[in-house]
Amino acid sequence: MTSLDDIPVTQLKGVGSALADKLAKLGIHSVQDLLFHLPHRYEDRTRIVPMGSLRIGDVAVVEGEVMKTDLVMGRRRSLQVTLRDDTGFLVMRFFHFNAAQKNQLVEGTRVRCFGEVRPGRAGYEFYHPEYQTNPPPMPAASEATLTPVYPLTEGIQQPRVRGLCQQALGYLERFPIKDWLPEALMADYQLPGITEAVKLVHLPPAGSPVHLLMEGCHPAQQRLVMEELLAHQLSLLRVRQQIQARHALPLLPAGDLAERFLEQLPFALTGAQKYVVKDIRQDLSQPIPMLRLVQGDVGSGKTVVAALAAIQALGAGAQVALMAPTEILAEQHYRNFSDWLEPLGVRLAWLSGKVKGKARQEALAAVAEGRAQVVIGTHALFQHEVRFQRLALVIVDEQHRFGVHQRLALREKGVGGSLAPHQLIMTATPIPRTLAMSAYADLDTSVIDELPPGRKPIETIVLPDSRRDDIVERVRGACQAGRQAYWVCTLIEESEALQCQAAEVTAQELSERLPDLKIGLVHGRLKAQEKADVMASFKTGELDLLVATTVIEVGVDVPNASLIIIENPERLGLAQLHQLRGRVGRGEQASFCVLMYHPPLSNNGKARLQALRDSQDGFFIAEKDLEIRGPGEVLGTRQTGLMQFRLAEFERDKGWIEPVKEMAPGLMAQPKAVDALIRRWLGENSRYGEV
Repeated sequence: MTSLDDIPVTQLKGVGSALADKLAKLGIHSVQDLLFHLPHRYEDRTRIVPMGSLRIGDVAVVEGEVMKTDLVMGRRRSLQVTLRDDTGFLVMRFFHFNAAQKNQLVEGTRVRCFGEVRPGRAGYEFYHPEYQTNPPPMPAASEATLTPVYPLTEGIQQPRVRGLCQQALGYLERFPIKDWLPEALMADYQLPGITEAVKLVHLPPAGSPVHLLMEGCHPAQQRLVMEELLAHQLSLLRVRQQIQARHALPLLPAGDLAERFLEQLPFALTGAQKYVVKDIRQDLSQPIPMLRLVQGDVGSGKTVVAALAAIQALGAGAQVALMAPTEILAEQHYRNFSDWLEPLGVRLAWLSGKVKGKARQEALAAVAEGRAQVVIGTHALFQHEVRFQRLALVIVDEQHRFGVHQRLALREKGVGGSLAPHQLIMTATPIPRTLAMSAYADLDTSVIDELPPGRKPIETIVLPDSRRDDIVERVRGACQAGRQAYWVCTLIEESEALQCQAAEVTAQELSERLPDLKIGLVHGRLKAQEKADVMASFKTGELDLLVATTVIEVGVDVPNASLIIIENPERLGLAQLHQLRGRVGRGEQASFCVLMYHPPLSNNGKARLQALRDSQDGFFIAEKDLEIRGPGEVLGTRQTGLMQFRLAEFERDKGWIEPVKEMAPGLMAQPKAVDALIRRWLGENSRYGEV
């Protein structure tokens, strides 16, 4: 039987190849795609507002008579149509218009239009409003409906999408949408069927509860929200299934390498570290690829846990790859692992984009022949020419910087190309539990929720930039007492060039004001080698003060640094500020973080900086960040196909996460339903589950 998925949009009236191409940019290829192109909000056009009561920023329907129509020749030619009703007048202004429009809007014509009130040269104006000439009477209040507003792409106007969705709704009589969810489940949650829900969301009937629809809380919307969250969950479980469809090499703990490693450490493992190591040890000994995410706050000791995982693989005669998102972070791991493992007789190799020529060939040969037991680098490890002899464990740092598809690609690098490597993912970005359940449904999660003993809490101070002189003196005092400090510059502009320029200006100014101090500068436009050299000088204590952009956010470890100044903290997310603050407090001495803001602070800004002052707990801060900024930002960069919801809003709808997590495994036993739901909600993005 034909389904809506099989009917191309070109079957609809008025859809030729040009419009079909534009719709394809929105992921719309079939009539079903159009039905699941859902309104992201509604406009209340159910009543006419008197022109005399309008205020700037109002979005309203007005109706009146054309007083006059003028062609205005300014910097941009425009058509100016003045309307009036009994209470006042309003101007409709069009910068794009044709002769037919001009002839239609002649004096005396009755016009109903909808738009946003803006100040203009002729008083209040609507720019390019939707309008109707000689309109029919407004429906009675009991029959009035809300107007849906759809996401658009270039070259398609709102009325056109609305008209196409209305046409698509006409197909539902003959071709109802297939409901893939069990009836019992729907009954439990008292939710409508899928066809009924889609109809109502596109065309809310008269008398629908306006406030529920406007807030996204109507049962029909919630039915769709739940199914969308379920589709995302299923797509990640499918990724897990694809990876675990291959066997892995069981890595049974062998030899005394782990004991020798722990003996040489200058500290004992915390209880939380031991617990996580036990989880990993258990996973690695199975013939199924481990897929585990280890979350730990800044300084909780994730790297030691990763080293113990690596040692288990080495004891079983296998190779390990460790991948980090930046050269700085990868180099730091290389140094740590070299210090820890080389004394135990383990051979390491270093591979990144900047390893070229003969050194690169030698490293590739050592990896391919198995002489290099641990290989550390950036995403250069993914490249086709990197071949491992016996790769059985991949450790990925800061997973959210890599796409899910890259983890899938790693399957091919395993032993003999047939066994998948175990995967250990680490992140220093604490992820709220609900978000982790949704964003990382393909991973088992462990949390290191205990800091090593001896770590002193960092005192956080919030000051306006009018106190800059005092802060500069504070830096002088700390450095003269033999400590080191960071000065972090942030800019509101996205431009990396401007950020670097701001850091350069700040470094220059501080050099003039603090001539006795040795000052270094790190920003995103330095070559990787220059960046690494400056960081190395800071780490060895040759530099007193490091001026930097936010490139130092992750993984830089300088125990002697006890003061960090962050300029314009109101421009950064809480999680990022918490990461930056974690650059200090890594030694025995008391440490301080000064947040130097530019007044006035918004209420939102005050709440965020207060949260940082009140808490050192990364998970508490991440929850706050999620409330304020939403999931895409908390995770860093948006992963392909992840958290880009059509209808669901994470904060509003997080109550569904737990039920959806429980529903998903049962549905995985029905591959047809899983395919259909993923295709319905993720469309093109569902390919992120494929290599």
